Amino acid sequence: MSNAKHLATVMVEAFIDAVNRGVDLVPVVADSTSTAKIAPFIKAFPDRLVNVGIAEQTLVGTAAGLAIGGKVAVTCNAAPFLVSRANEQVKVDVCYNNTNVKLFGLNAGASYGPLASTHHSIDDIAVMRGFGNIEIYAPSCPLECRQIIEYALAHVGPVYIRLDGKDLPQLHDENYQFRPGQIDVLREGHDIVLVAMGSTVHEVVHTAEQLHEQGITAGVISIPSIRPCDTQQLRELLNHYPAVITVEEHNVNGGVGSLVAEVLAEGGCGIPLLRLGIPDGEYAIAGDRASTRARHGIDAASVVKSAARICAGA
Repeated sequence: MSNAKHLATVMVEAFIDAVNRGVDLVPVVADSTSTAKIAPFIKAFPDRLVNVGIAEQTLVGTAAGLAIGGKVAVTCNAAPFLVSRANEQVKVDVCYNNTNVKLFGLNAGASYGPLASTHHSIDDIAVMRGFGNIEIYAPSCPLECRQIIEYALAHVGPVYIRLDGKDLPQLHDENYQFRPGQIDVLREGHDIVLVAMGSTVHEVVHTAEQLHEQGITAGVISIPSIRPCDTQQLRELLNHYPAVITVEEHNVNGGVGSLVAEVLAEGGCGIPLLRLGIPDGEYAIAGDRASTRARHGIDAASVVKSAARICAGA
């Protein structure tokens, strides 16, 4: 995986390039300089970083104030603390007041592994989807991540970007062009379609490859743009398949599984749907990434079994 890269590194590189081309960007951290991998930015622009200490509510309020003052404010801290501790400030200071703040939820999902439920962010998409007036993105690879960030910095208004906490390889070539709302078709098939967001897109790509060896052709759809989302395009794509599986390192409620269920139901599509993720009423286990995904049935090997059962009519 020589082409793999940490998405926080991609984020910081995008910030540096933005300032160099004249964007009045100010990152705000909550004693999260290590999490944000922000050291290269500090070295390049030592007077541009604001560190509020371990105070997430202050983090968001400060970012909103900077945005009102004309800055492009970006928050860079761990997703579980941004979403949980600063919930009201995100809702009121950012979304309701339409401030030009870009919220980066770092180490999302179960990236923190053994640190367990206090450090897992398996509800961030659900929470953000419950707020009005904020765009929501979940990049699946470094190239897509860079393009989403560049779009977000140019867009005027609230944005939430969910970033995984591990190195991810490229899924797209240099011709890829991100567009807000687009549905990303990575693979076409006939027997079943696998839908995912963020880092679990890699799991379903591997799933499709393994299913192909069993004679099952699986389509693969990534949804990097949660809001806006071209639901008509998504519905038309899903209608080509006899069954759908959604896979996410997130609670099954409120994330991609819920989005797909809504699209199918509102479109009157009678297509069977299996939502894989952290089950309703549960938390992700305390363990390494591989163990966590296997336990909750969202690793490639588990998804292969689920897909094969559906295709066999079980």
